[in-house]
Amino acid sequence: MSEPRTGEIRTALAAWLATVLAAGSLLPLVAGTDWLAESALLLLVQTGCGILLRHTRLPASLVALGQLLSALVLLTLASASEYALAAVVPTPAVLERFGQLITTGADDIGRYTTPAPTTEGIRLLVFGGVLLVGLLVDVLAVPLRNAAAAGLPLLALYSVAAGVGQEAAAWPYFAAAAVGYLLLLLSEGGERLSHWGLFFGGPGRGRWMAARDQTFANRPRSRGGRRIGALTLGLALVVPLLLPNLGEGLLDPSGDGRTGTEGDAAGISVDPVVALKDQLNQPDNVRLLTYRSDGAPPGEMYLRLMALDQFNGTEWASSNWHQDQPPTRPWPVTGLGAEVAAAGAETEVRVRDNYAQTSLPVPYPTTSVTVEGGWSYDRGSQTLVSDDPELTTRGLSYQVEHLVVSPTREQLSQAPTPDPTFLEYYTRIPDNLPGRVRETALEVTAGAENPYEQAVALQEWFAQAGGFRYDIEVDSGSGPEAIVNFLDQKEGFCVHFAFTMAAMARTLGIPAQVAVGFTPGNRTASGEYVIGAHNAHAWPELYFEGIGWVRFEPTPGQGSTPEYTRPEPNQPAEPADPEPSEEPTDETEPSADPTPTAPDECDPAVDGECRPEPTTPEQDQDEAGFPVWPVIWGGGAALLLLLLTGPLLWRIRIRARRLAPAAGPLGAWRELTDSAWDHGIEPVGSETPRQAAERIVRVARLDEPATAAVRELATAVETELFAPPEQGRADRSGRSGWAGQLALIRTGLAAGLPRLARLRARFLPRSATRVIPRRG
Repeated sequence: MSEPRTGEIRTALAAWLATVLAAGSLLPLVAGTDWLAESALLLLVQTGCGILLRHTRLPASLVALGQLLSALVLLTLASASEYALAAVVPTPAVLERFGQLITTGADDIGRYTTPAPTTEGIRLLVFGGVLLVGLLVDVLAVPLRNAAAAGLPLLALYSVAAGVGQEAAAWPYFAAAAVGYLLLLLSEGGERLSHWGLFFGGPGRGRWMAARDQTFANRPRSRGGRRIGALTLGLALVVPLLLPNLGEGLLDPSGDGRTGTEGDAAGISVDPVVALKDQLNQPDNVRLLTYRSDGAPPGEMYLRLMALDQFNGTEWASSNWHQDQPPTRPWPVTGLGAEVAAAGAETEVRVRDNYAQTSLPVPYPTTSVTVEGGWSYDRGSQTLVSDDPELTTRGLSYQVEHLVVSPTREQLSQAPTPDPTFLEYYTRIPDNLPGRVRETALEVTAGAENPYEQAVALQEWFAQAGGFRYDIEVDSGSGPEAIVNFLDQKEGFCVHFAFTMAAMARTLGIPAQVAVGFTPGNRTASGEYVIGAHNAHAWPELYFEGIGWVRFEPTPGQGSTPEYTRPEPNQPAEPADPEPSEEPTDETEPSADPTPTAPDECDPAVDGECRPEPTTPEQDQDEAGFPVWPVIWGGGAALLLLLLTGPLLWRIRIRARRLAPAAGPLGAWRELTDSAWDHGIEPVGSETPRQAAERIVRVARLDEPATAAVRELATAVETELFAPPEQGRADRSGRSGWAGQLALIRTGLAAGLPRLARLRARFLPRSATRVIPRRG
């Protein structure tokens, strides 16, 4: 690489270091340090791509596009290699995977307390954010030579940490980010200073120029600038600590500016995976809420927070099937028929001030909730949810009307096949799920005659016969092999058991999902039940047509085994006809009102076009008629087209402005020098207009008409700059514009170039890097 490029390399590496140091402020927010090292490595590769592309003398816009493409390849390799060609070439499946990870990552950010675990979603968001900020810093500092403006994306990255938690804004992280920014300023300033007062002689610059650049960079003015910058940064860090009454905050080294309190008052929320494990590992069973129920058996009072219906082989997630308003009371219960015993019950829940959650814990199936606030309705989880982070369960009281469904073994055994659309959605398994999962499920359920018997066999295998052990210290793991690891090690906590049983049920064709919430809790002397952090739980739910979602309990020693999965008393060998006393008769009649899944009656004159109630999130999206993926692909194509045509369109706009009659010869001269630059003749700032004109004529070997136009324009510029005002006005009055002369000159500039160079000058003009910041 040639020596004049040394300054650009130094500035690019300084931009990389500044971004990495600013990303370090995220350390208190994300658990571990591996993600920071991986981010630094990915960013270094992206920076290296930029250095290599600039060495080829490509336009800055094309270099930035190349770095953006390299970032996409790096993200593919780091987060979705199994969906890509040769592990690095992005495909539509990779983009779909990115969409899934971004969605789950955003949900994880909203649910986890700091430091959040490095889930795949959070990992992708961190990598993508660091690469994007690094690209912006690199573009601003190197080709645009504006390191001061590069502080804005660095500040945005630091502000993420400062806005989320006080610890993230501690002074060591600020100092590290500030040092990185100062080094970037000094590097870019040294590069700029090395060119002050020098003569750029075009071809022929060699070691003498490089040595002279170093001489200027080492002069007292450069060294003084470094000292001033370092002193300024030091004062910015020290002075606030010395001033009185500044209060707690960013530069409080004692760390007393933390929010929240200890013990019972600490804010707690339950998350589907790792946060749930964290709650179970707490030394104290911190109280979260209490409830009092009328009409519900204590052992069946599981409180459901959410239902996870999407399985991608790595994790289960909720489809967030939300709507602004809940349906008319009583809420419909998917799949529940009138022939199944379903008694009504009421429960009052009171949440303590230390528990903040954006979904209401409720018994399933819920038919209505009375609560204050603007809550939305989650059709999939059948509870109320909040899209506003300020609206949580903290200190909330609400009343729940729900059903106690009591299916018989016969009803479960004889359940008909669900609707094909519903069955297809809730039995989806990803292609990357190891075949070992289905093989094990078939082996465990060998001899079972129907889905109900298969489900009971799976529950029995996990809870007793399979030799599994409950252990909350086991790492939850990640990736498609996590389920296989759990099957081999045979130890884990409720998340492992629920996730694995639901996945195995889906491989058998049984609709399944995972519910997250709480076990019933402990009864107090007053008759209330207390839910603590140790009651956090996850369990699988399997769907049976006519009954709906049915809870199973595969986790050994946790929760309660449902009555309908236990062997019948006194007759374990063969099924017997149930005695009349076991079948509720009169009590089942009132259940016909709240249980229909959707009204069969529909009057087109009143309701308009009759449509069935959607039973899956995808059915609801189809009815809404919003084509998500075509919009995403169309927007991506439009963005790519804009990136490719942006320099051309900008040059056309600037050219029209410069060649307007009112712009005079100065605007035409700027257009001439930039047009020459687009065709490979770089501008030299130390040349006079006459010198520049002669060099353009000589290098481009212009013909006589184009040569005359260039020299005439150079003379007009000199007259505009140095002649008396009267002569300049006289010359301008006799000319309406320079558009014709510039068109002639551009034709001459392109005449001696190969076709590829002419296309590059038109669609990827080099001067766009200067036109954009100068705005003409």
